[in-house]
Amino acid sequence: MTAILSNLQATRQAIAQAAQAAQRSDAEVRLLAVSKTFPAAAVREAYRAGQTAFGENYLQEALEKIDALRDLPLEWHFIGPIQSNKTRPIAEHFAWVHSVDRLKVAERLSAQRPPQLPPLNVCLQVNVSGEQSKSGVAPEAVVALAQEVARLPHLKLRGLMSIPAPASDETEQRLPFARMRAIFEKLNTLGMGLDTLSMGMSHDYPAAIREGATIVRIGTAIFGQR
Repeated sequence: MTAILSNLQATRQAIAQAAQAAQRSDAEVRLLAVSKTFPAAAVREAYRAGQTAFGENYLQEALEKIDALRDLPLEWHFIGPIQSNKTRPIAEHFAWVHSVDRLKVAERLSAQRPPQLPPLNVCLQVNVSGEQSKSGVAPEAVVALAQEVARLPHLKLRGLMSIPAPASDETEQRLPFARMRAIFEKLNTLGMGLDTLSMGMSHDYPAAIREGATIVRIGTAIFGQR
């Protein structure tokens, strides 16, 4: 058994246990394998172990991997900061974008999405901890941005994403995830019809699952240290 296969099995089991502890079905939580900085060969190995959804942060690296792995039916998610001048290749090559935090970026993604492709699934990145070093829309500005993005013709607004400030224990970890869930629920009371909370990484995904995460973004626990 390879390390990646073993790590994937352990991660899936841990996700199932966290879901059970939260009285949720593990089918409600999707694993996104974050393959940034790892080679195409590692992605191929993870695919052989049953993983099909992969997250990338760096556009040029991602495009090279997407090209190298064209023979596989993979679903690519862009999860890194988005520069306005790089929206076209993101719109053309990815099925999901988790890191939309400005209307200008959303408008460009919509305009540049090839018409033969289905709408681009997007999440709004929320700077839930208010860190100056991180991207994301402020929590109080989420509703206005969501309403604008939902109107764009070639995007499908699916939900929210966050990367909270690190915390040392699960009780502290759960607080920003609970705030994210509250924003998510508020949007749905306004008729947004969202279904995705992308939150939780290798160090805090059990806490995220307890607060309603539907996608957890895990890299180190699968592929090893970068």
